[in-house]
Amino acid sequence: MARIDHYNDPNAPKATNIVVAVTAFVQDEQGRLLMIRRTDNDLYSIPGGAQDVGETIGHTVIREVKEETGVDVEPVGIIGVYSDPAHVIAYTDGEVRQQFSICFRARLVGGELRTSDESSEVHWVSRGDLDALNIHPSIRLRIEHGFEDRTTPYFAV
Repeated sequence: MARIDHYNDPNAPKATNIVVAVTAFVQDEQGRLLMIRRTDNDLYSIPGGAQDVGETIGHTVIREVKEETGVDVEPVGIIGVYSDPAHVIAYTDGEVRQQFSICFRARLVGGELRTSDESSEVHWVSRGDLDALNIHPSIRLRIEHGFEDRTTPYFAV
């Protein structure tokens, strides 16, 4: 299913719901950032996705990163909560979501990079190379905040 992100667009469709989602800011030993190229909109992004019923938000981070990238992570902190009503996401099935995403800092614990149905590319990207990538402004903001080392501890419950 394809999607279109509308940001500060007066012609954007009205949101019909809000879905709890996560993104993950993951760095390797060299400080490079884990990035994917999304198959639904062809933009580069940090990994993430919607929470499933019956899982904790921490498990959502672990599952989504594994599904999209092949690597295993442990959520260690919260970078921020992003819920800008000026950012809506329109899906081809007619659903229109208002953004609501919790961005986690996550520690790499294993696995091997691989693509998935949701990611056509998976890379470790140096900070200096990020400007060359087509990244949505809402994701760029999370990346900036991640590099600013904004983190509130996350305690799994």
